Amino acid sequence: MIYLDANATTPMHPEVLEAMMPYLTDCFHNPSSPTLSGRRVRKAIDRAREQVAALIGAAPEQITFTGCGTEANNLALRSMARQAGLGRIVTSAIEHPAILKPCHALQEKGYDLTVCEVDERGYLDLEQYRAALSSGTPGLGTIMWANNETGAIQAIEEIVLLTRAAGWLFHTDAIQAVGKLPLDVKGIPVDFLSISAHKFHGPKGIGALYSRSGEMIEALILGGGQERGARGGTEHVAGIIGMGKAAEMAGIALSEGEHLKGAARRDEFLSCLKNEIEGLRLHSSKGPGLWNVVNFSVEGCFSAALRILLDDAGLVCSAGSACMTGSRKGSHVLEAMGIEKEEAAGALRLSLSLLTTKAELERALDLIKTAVTEVRVEG
Repeated sequence: MIYLDANATTPMHPEVLEAMMPYLTDCFHNPSSPTLSGRRVRKAIDRAREQVAALIGAAPEQITFTGCGTEANNLALRSMARQAGLGRIVTSAIEHPAILKPCHALQEKGYDLTVCEVDERGYLDLEQYRAALSSGTPGLGTIMWANNETGAIQAIEEIVLLTRAAGWLFHTDAIQAVGKLPLDVKGIPVDFLSISAHKFHGPKGIGALYSRSGEMIEALILGGGQERGARGGTEHVAGIIGMGKAAEMAGIALSEGEHLKGAARRDEFLSCLKNEIEGLRLHSSKGPGLWNVVNFSVEGCFSAALRILLDDAGLVCSAGSACMTGSRKGSHVLEAMGIEKEEAAGALRLSLSLLTTKAELERALDLIKTAVTEVRVEG
């Protein structure tokens, strides 16, 4: 199998699994227990919190573990809404449903919601965003750092400066950016930032929320006061340990330039796609973008037909967000970029991981060429 759907989820690194195993077997104790065994587990959680914090340049006390990235997004938006009071929310048209749906839920409760447009490359209309901030009372802004479908990296530093100058709170869904880009929340002072472990070779079922103040979180889950009262319930210890290890490994890979090597493999693959497949239209970022994303459509080919053939041939990819698989609607991201529905219906997203090899990409190119030829013949 050739796996090119890393933006949906990455394979868990063997060293991450190895780090988790003791906490699924012998070290099973409750970290809230005052016993020696419980205190040892608590110490391991503290170490994992330090590892996750280090990946984004944060302090450990600024990290709250959650059940997933979606929970982190919801927790951030609810906490910001409480801080800002009944007021205004500004976001973009290309956000993940884990942002758009809670934003619309807040709108139903009386918040004024503005959804800003993006240009044909998928980048936020900064003038529209600036205008939204300047009208009315301060509120909360939420803009994703990097898009899951196109890889477009937003001008977060500029967006944060605009937001803070207006007196607003700011959150970024950085789920696709963390582990793929060097990030430093000290240099770009967001108020909240969401993370998901399984996007950088960690386990599923564990995420984290960075909070600049460390004290602005309103719990979604009330209980025994875990996570400094921000999230009740006994911690998912093995998941937390795995996330910590994955974060440590991601930080090392970034410092050694592994993402740059991955970008070189992606660029070579993309060049071959353009040269060898007639009628190819690129949708992935044509400006600052994630190194691992290739999003394209091919004239005369629907993505559903291509994906069936590719899946049968052993190549795993997607048509966009994994969370929208099975939806009859097209990509809201490509639609927001002004791409025609028929063209958007033919879009494929290939997303690499640090484990993707050059040989796998060469084989993937052959499989894609074969699938395109077959679809065109049958069409």
